[in-house]
Amino acid sequence: MFLKGIKDRFKQKSGLKFIKQELEKPGYVSTREKGISSLGCIVDLDKFDKTDVFYQFLDDFSLRPNAVKIIGYKSYYDKNSPYSTPIFSDKDLGWNGEIENSYALEFLNREYDLLVNYYDENNLLLNLMSVKTKARIKVGFGTVGPDYNDLIMNTQMSDFKTFKLELKKYLGVFKEI
Repeated sequence: MFLKGIKDRFKQKSGLKFIKQELEKPGYVSTREKGISSLGCIVDLDKFDKTDVFYQFLDDFSLRPNAVKIIGYKSYYDKNSPYSTPIFSDKDLGWNGEIENSYALEFLNREYDLLVNYYDENNLLLNLMSVKTKARIKVGFGTVGPDYNDLIMNTQMSDFKTFKLELKKYLGVFKEI
């Protein structure tokens, strides 16, 4: 038990070191055209568990039915409990910033036009997912900071309707939709 705690602490330190190195590198440059045709969402399910609202982006941005991919984070989850959203947790952290979860790896293997970082606190695994995701535009909350997001929304996490309206407005200004 004691050694597991030390091992977990070293994994966290190596994850933080990985994030620091990734943030110092030049950002991901996409070869995709302007416009939103694929959207990824990283959601903190401990604070916001209504993931079905993200499918509203299908109508708002005139996307194909399979264009929205959602992955959720829970600090702890029971593998035997059914979840409608693919989930990763703290126990999926590996060495050197690796995430050892098949759902997370599948999410990371795709390229997105827009990534919605729907979490409002700095968390190692959520930040790792954000840094590792290949996306042309990353959107999130100001409490997380500009290191992880290109566009920062100053709304409450519980007010998805306002978040969606503001996002649509700014994407229209940038001529993305």
